[in-house]
Amino acid sequence: MKPLALFGGTFDPVHLGHLSVAWEASELLDADVRLMPAHVPPHRNAPTASPAQRVAMLKAALQGQDRLTLDTRELRREGPSYTIDTLRELRDELGERPLVLLLGADAFAGLPSWQSWRDLFDYAHIGVLNRPGIDAKWSVDLAVEILPRRTTDTRELHELPAGKVIELAVTPLEISATRIRELLAEGRDPRYLLPCGLFEDASVLAPYRAKPTQ
Repeated sequence: MKPLALFGGTFDPVHLGHLSVAWEASELLDADVRLMPAHVPPHRNAPTASPAQRVAMLKAALQGQDRLTLDTRELRREGPSYTIDTLRELRDELGERPLVLLLGADAFAGLPSWQSWRDLFDYAHIGVLNRPGIDAKWSVDLAVEILPRRTTDTRELHELPAGKVIELAVTPLEISATRIRELLAEGRDPRYLLPCGLFEDASVLAPYRAKPTQ
């Protein structure tokens, strides 16, 4: 059965680095991918843009293709956006369809700090997005947990609903949302760091532009 892969983040703003790795993961896994913006991320500062503004940016960015779609369920929940809550909700909705949680190598290395992290494997596979030059160190607890779960065969992620860990080699695009926000605040135009759809409506990027002085 074709898996559903989940790629979360603040997307503040969404940029080509996000879209590139999500697209490659979709191809490598032969999976549908949903981009899932977090409401209140537990491990980082609150986003600059509001939920509605981030949804508008994502909708603009995802125009013209159907491989990547948007899921706003975490924005509709109050409180911190714990991934385990999202996976439980999706499992209730989708039955035995395979789920794959896509994580960057750094985020995966920090998994033991997540809410109910061992329970994640009961609800989804994990796809670790590896980039050349990134050598994230795993804790002993994480290494012990994933050792029996590792696979290099994507077919296993189609045959089982959850429980495997696979590493996916993706093309690195060294684009930083922090740097994009800085450029916009300076009045500059990060034209080739963001998807074209974000430039079609000037109001979409307004949250990051410097406010005019009185």
